[in-house]
Parts: sequence; structure tokens; C-alpha cells
Amino acid sequence: MTRPSDYRTTTAAAYDSVAELYAEMARDELSTVPFERSMISVFAEFTRSFQAERKQSGGEAGLVAELGCGPGRVTAHLRDLGLDTFGIDLSPVMIDLATKTYPDLRFEVGSMDDLDIPDASLDGAVAWYSIIHAPADELPRFFAEFSRVLVPGGYLLLGFFEAGDGNPITPFDHRVTTAYAWPIGELVDLAGEAGFAEVGRMTREPNDDERRLRRGHLLMRLTG
Repeated sequence: MTRPSDYRTTTAAAYDSVAELYAEMARDELSTVPFERSMISVFAEFTRSFQAERKQSGGEAGLVAELGCGPGRVTAHLRDLGLDTFGIDLSPVMIDLATKTYPDLRFEVGSMDDLDIPDASLDGAVAWYSIIHAPADELPRFFAEFSRVLVPGGYLLLGFFEAGDGNPITPFDHRVTTAYAWPIGELVDLAGEAGFAEVGRMTREPNDDERRLRRGHLLMRLTG
């Protein structure tokens, strides 16, 4: 079995090696996927409403993190939707690209299962197709870490490849490194064990120019 440190090193090195090509290919991707844009917009709306409620109660709005931000395009989109956001990624080369492309935003190297973020300090977190490389036995660590850094009531948005309920977790040959398609129900159950409740979900069939895997998206809220 691959140890967590080996998994992180392998994934970071793989993305370092293709960072510039990946950034160029993904640069305008959000403009071609209206379903995904709508899900991100819903996340932003729910998070802004939650922050407004906190302010009315005398609190302060917190930050939103994109975990596994790659070249930073989703981080910037979240900023454009009115959220105070920053990005974290395993790949130092990706972080360099993101910083150069979006110099007004903060990006830092880090691992989603070992975040250098204080407890209960984020109002929201987005893991946009960034949990896909985690082996099944490692993913509970990710959800536990997401739960730790979010304030109770904070929102989590996931993007992933969806295997279909009733099907096994399916490894496949991703263009960068091995990835996994998950039955959406199993992700909901894992997140539930870490204290998350489902708010909504969306799946869609792949476009003609995409890998023939269904896309899945989950919006969840930390209970408590």
C-alpha cells in the first residue's frame, strides 16, 4: 500500500512536470462547463449568506480556501463571486504559476490532508477535482481535515469523477497520475462520518470532448 508521504510526493511531482501545459489547457475551461459554474455559484451564494448571518450576530466573515487549486483559475473565480479566498496546492510549480497569473491573490504550497490552517477558521472550502488522486483508504483523512478547518455551519464543495451508485470505486489512467471515480453515495457517507450533511448534488454526462466519465459535484455543510 502506498504510504501517505509517497502519495503526496508522487502527485506533486506529476503536476510539477505538466504544470504549464495543464494551466494552458485549463485556462478557459470554466467558460465551457455551465453546470459546473452554476454549482460554484450556488456554493458562493450559500457561503455569502452564511457570512452575512455571522456578521448580524456580531461575528466576522472568514476566508474561503480552494484546496488543490492548481493554476488558480477557480480561486480567482471564487474571488470574482465575492468571496475572500486563497489557494493551496501540493505542486510548487502550480503555486508559482498561480501567483504569477493572479498576483492579487494568496497561494501557498500545502497538502489537503495536513493543512497549515487554524481550527474552525474557514467559512468555506472547495476541492475542485482535487480529491480524485487520493486512494480510498486515505480519503477519510481529507474529510477529517476539512472538518477541522471549517467553522460549524461552513460549506464544502467537491468536484470529482462519479462512478455511479452501486459501482465500485474505480481507478483510471488520468492524464497526470492515477485517479479514482467514486460513487456519489459513498462520498456522502464518508463526509457524513466527518460531520458533513449533504445540501445538494449535481451529476452530468461528459461532453463530447471529455473523458467518458460522469462528473459529480457535492455541496455539503459542516454540522454542529
